[in-house]
Amino acid sequence: MHVLIIGGGGFIGSRLAVEYRQKHPTASTTVTLFDRHFPEVLKKDPDFECVNGDFGDPSQIDPLLEKKPGLIFHLAAIVSGEAEKNFDLGMQVNLKGSLHLLEKCRALGHQPRIVFASSCGIFGGDVDQVISEDTAPKPRSSYGTQKAIVDLLMNDYSRRGFVDARCLRLPTITVRPGKPNAATSSFLSSIIREPLDGKKASYPVDPSSEFWILSPKQVVRNFIHAAILDAARIGDDRTINLPGLTVTVQHMIDCLEKVAGPETVQLITHEPDAFLQSIVLTWPPHFNTRKADKLGFTADKDVTEIIRNYIQEESIKLSNA
Repeated sequence: MHVLIIGGGGFIGSRLAVEYRQKHPTASTTVTLFDRHFPEVLKKDPDFECVNGDFGDPSQIDPLLEKKPGLIFHLAAIVSGEAEKNFDLGMQVNLKGSLHLLEKCRALGHQPRIVFASSCGIFGGDVDQVISEDTAPKPRSSYGTQKAIVDLLMNDYSRRGFVDARCLRLPTITVRPGKPNAATSSFLSSIIREPLDGKKASYPVDPSSEFWILSPKQVVRNFIHAAILDAARIGDDRTINLPGLTVTVQHMIDCLEKVAGPETVQLITHEPDAFLQSIVLTWPPHFNTRKADKLGFTADKDVTEIIRNYIQEESIKLSNA
């Protein structure tokens, strides 16, 4: 089996690579990672072939696709805030790059299984509605629109037998390690990550605002689970709303205080931001995940578990809990 992870150098892609290799340690499985940058630990690992390149440039991804990988994890994306500010870049990578991937697989004729990182950002409008797979996408951002179009393309190319896709609509992933990025949801990680590191953090929305979240640990687990599911179990509609937790910003802060102490949460402030609010407050926080639950996908137990797992994974020592 030849496995290709597009976006394999990112924080989810790199974790996915390591966990997939641990679950499939046989020499017959080749894992190739494609991204613009890679952590040093991956570049030095003989279990992985790391290839630098830009997913938005067909000439750079084509040589890897021409090796006809049987399983492709597609995580490459221009994140929400950046795609909103730079329309051309978002279109080139999120939409045109994904369409080229599908067209190249169709031309090669080997019907690879594709696990695509879609987003719950494809939904928008009435934030009080309960979202299911039958809910029509109504994105309020360029990023959400691009993801919604690719979902439809993945469905159609699967229907035609060109690929065997499954599109995982991800909740907001938190806690993301590292530094804040251009994603409009980045603050949902920052209000946990930065205070644990003794740094200040802020959030741009009312503390009662609700969001649909999932930890990196569960995202990776669900990606690997999606890769082994038979297409017949998923059905004609290849989109799956992953299970998650509906939480308020205030609840996340309260859980952080429970885990790390009151001194930690004193580093968090409320700083309203109209641009961020215009996007994140259009994301519905309530989902019916009956399909995902039936297929065996899983969510976190609670926010406290997410925070404790992050602390353990990042080896953070608490001094004031």
